[in-house]
Amino acid sequence: MSQQSIDESSATDRKRDAIPEGTFSIGTGLLIAGVTIYIFFKIGQQALGQEKFKPLVSLWFVMFAIAPGFFLPVEQELSRAVAHRRALNHGVGPVVKKVALLGLSIAIFLVVLIAALSPLITGDLFENNLIVTVSLMIAICTYGLLYFTKGLSSGLGKFGDYGFIVGADGAIRVVACAILLAIGVTQLTTYALVIVITPIIGVTIVFMAGRLRWHDGPDATWSEITENLVWLLGGSIFAAALVNAGPITVDLVGEKSDAIRVTQFGNAVLLTRVPLFLFQAIQAALLPRLARLAARGDLDEFKVKFKKLVTLVVGVGLLGSIGAFLIGPYVLELVYEGGIDRRTMTLLALASAIYMMALAIAQAIIALNGHRHVALGWVLAFASYVICAWKASDELFLRVEVALVVSSAVGLASFGLSLKSILRASTRSSGRGAPSFRSID
Repeated sequence: MSQQSIDESSATDRKRDAIPEGTFSIGTGLLIAGVTIYIFFKIGQQALGQEKFKPLVSLWFVMFAIAPGFFLPVEQELSRAVAHRRALNHGVGPVVKKVALLGLSIAIFLVVLIAALSPLITGDLFENNLIVTVSLMIAICTYGLLYFTKGLSSGLGKFGDYGFIVGADGAIRVVACAILLAIGVTQLTTYALVIVITPIIGVTIVFMAGRLRWHDGPDATWSEITENLVWLLGGSIFAAALVNAGPITVDLVGEKSDAIRVTQFGNAVLLTRVPLFLFQAIQAALLPRLARLAARGDLDEFKVKFKKLVTLVVGVGLLGSIGAFLIGPYVLELVYEGGIDRRTMTLLALASAIYMMALAIAQAIIALNGHRHVALGWVLAFASYVICAWKASDELFLRVEVALVVSSAVGLASFGLSLKSILRASTRSSGRGAPSFRSID
């Protein structure tokens, strides 16, 4: 083999090594899920019209503010704990059972809370459609199970199953809604129920196929799961609220008679989040990999892998922002009949890119057990969003756009400083012996 061929092969290996194992399997599922979101929004608006579709826009963003906010920590802690035990060659059964009980408790709490607040939620967000509120309660249960199963798949290294679960949710939703449109169904309630039931189908298929098997092992204490869960939960709630705050703010602050603007803004947010959807594939595979490196105390390798990922994330974010500026309004016009200008598209894409970078750094901090730092960063980011959305401008869209950019930047700065501090402390610790990541906080 020639030296040039060897060099090319080495370069290819390095590029592959920069991307965590499972990224492409998960990415396939997330690509399907991402594409089907856009198709669903198109089908829904074609069936109901932009004005009548508005309650489903609100349902979508509220659903993905609540479900990831409360259940992403369950996914991440299950993934981390299972990956950690696998790195130590310990059975994962006790961890899985405890996290399942925890997830069930969270789901019951949320359903009861939504039921208690249903008069306010139904009137202020869902245009007095009670069935949409009921759909939100169903979504808590189905997406809770979805996130639990994703965490188990990721921790066990079953990335193909992870991708299937995510992709099946989107694909089945689109097929079901397309059938409804084809047969002339135009009832809001039918579409609302369909979009919250579909997550359970892929999960059921994977479990019935026996794909997610695990071995029993040493008993797990609650501290193994919940030592940092309060911090992780707090951070996740504010992170999910922040990423979905734009359309919800436009809905709550804007004129109730202008439902079309809420739908149009939601369309723009979705289109500018294409890079963030792609990053989710890396994120799902990143945490267990970094957790394994942290469990082994391999700090040097941890830094190398993370720096390569940062380069990748920055590139994707820049590409998305430039693309939104150049062709964003044209794509929006082509897909959803427009309604949003270039400035809004560009600022939304920029906010998404900064948020994505903040999210990447937060994952590294979590792997190093810096949950407290992550919670603080997202709280600061969300607080800055509220202040900017209140004071930035009298123009509705601009105040939301500025708030999203500023708040994402605040989160990024906070996480950057925290990671630098944690790594410095870990380096000092490694000089005295093996670093103890469990005691960094």
